[in-house]
Amino acid sequence: MVHIAIAVLTVAVLVAMSARANRRFGGEKRLPMQWSLNGSVNWTAPRLVALAFNPVLGTLCLFGFAAMASFSQPRAGQEDLVIPANIFVAVVIIGTHAFHLWLIERTLRNKT
Repeated sequence: MVHIAIAVLTVAVLVAMSARANRRFGGEKRLPMQWSLNGSVNWTAPRLVALAFNPVLGTLCLFGFAAMASFSQPRAGQEDLVIPANIFVAVVIIGTHAFHLWLIERTLRNKT
């Protein structure tokens, strides 16, 4: 049950981050999705697709993790590590989304 609560809370944070970014990037039709090592944009996606990508991917990962934690037993001695691992995955997903939004903002700011 805790796993589902962590997943729902994380998805809510991801959606809120995307909604805020959608207001901030409202004037853009397409947003960067991939950058080369020199900082140039390799490809873009429509704004809503770009902002929904990480929340959808995060939702799949988190609910998959929650399902595995609910329906399978951890190895002996690792029972106390399931919730911290779930929290770690959630924090990494939020951090990845924040990093993607930061890269988008930096790219758009440098474009003008």
